[in-house]
Amino acid sequence: MENLIANRIKNARILKCLSQQNVADELGVSKQMVSKYENGEAIPTSSKFLKLSKLFGLKIDYFFSSFQVELGEINFRKKSSFSIKKQSSLKEQIKINLENYLWLEDTLSIDYRFKNAIKNISINKLEDVERAVLELRTEWNIGIDPIHNIIQLLEDKEIKVIELYDVDDKFDGLATYVNGKYPVIVVNGNFPVERKRFTLLHELGHLLLNLPNCETKKEEQFCNKFAAEFLFPREIVVKEFGGKRNHITLAELIATQKKYGISIPAIVYRLVDSGILSKQRHTDFYKKTRFNPSLNREVNASRFETPEKSSRFEQLVYRALSQENISISKASSLLNKNIENVKESSLI
Repeated sequence: MENLIANRIKNARILKCLSQQNVADELGVSKQMVSKYENGEAIPTSSKFLKLSKLFGLKIDYFFSSFQVELGEINFRKKSSFSIKKQSSLKEQIKINLENYLWLEDTLSIDYRFKNAIKNISINKLEDVERAVLELRTEWNIGIDPIHNIIQLLEDKEIKVIELYDVDDKFDGLATYVNGKYPVIVVNGNFPVERKRFTLLHELGHLLLNLPNCETKKEEQFCNKFAAEFLFPREIVVKEFGGKRNHITLAELIATQKKYGISIPAIVYRLVDSGILSKQRHTDFYKKTRFNPSLNREVNASRFETPEKSSRFEQLVYRALSQENISISKASSLLNKNIENVKESSLI
């Protein structure tokens, strides 16, 4: 128990990017005493636990929970300015969310098994990504129609989605496996909906694609291709815009954005990638938006109306509550809502 509490205190401090001296000052103890807490050589008193709970913004039961998860490899290379301290903090935040998620599934005796339908497709060139996307859409029985809710689709396919809101704006998303078998995608919940959708699918590419041993830049190209192809397949690009063209109107781009939930810059890229627009037109597009602030705002406005929100965790909490697997106070803790709000939502 001492080691469990010690690890929890240390991890919570890392979560908040605090030093041992910062914690000591808040608790009114010495830095050496905080070190003892974190090494399992001493246990805080009840009053100190209350202060720790308030300082870290965590419920008391966090410090005593034995349900822990092990994150797979997490790659932050895309954000070189994302400091080691912030990376460590983010990892702890993800672990807390996932511990609650998996504990809840365990409580409800849920044991989903994920199958990667495209793991045997080797990716060596961009054309291979198109084949992988088509195969995955076929396996998932979604054809090539617009996808109205990416998060719901991923969760229906047994991929856990965690949205984080209290995070650095330099963080976009990541994908990993938890405890060696549960796929999870984490995304910045503050993003505009089109960027969130693209990020989710970019990270899905990292999760599922059988990528070669290549440089980070090339790996990112493959995953960007995966996201763009998944959102707006080449066959549909041609169907919507026809053959080779010299001009595309903003009205056409906006209509496509609203229908497919993909940003206008990404649509333009797809038009070039599909051979409908020339690379020169692509360059002209960026020059126009760069030097025309009002046009730039118009182009980058968010217009997709279907919300991208993860609701499965909340649904599982209320399911566990209605089945009396958890108490209303535990539900309140998991949802970070006061008990009265939880009661109002569980009357039926």
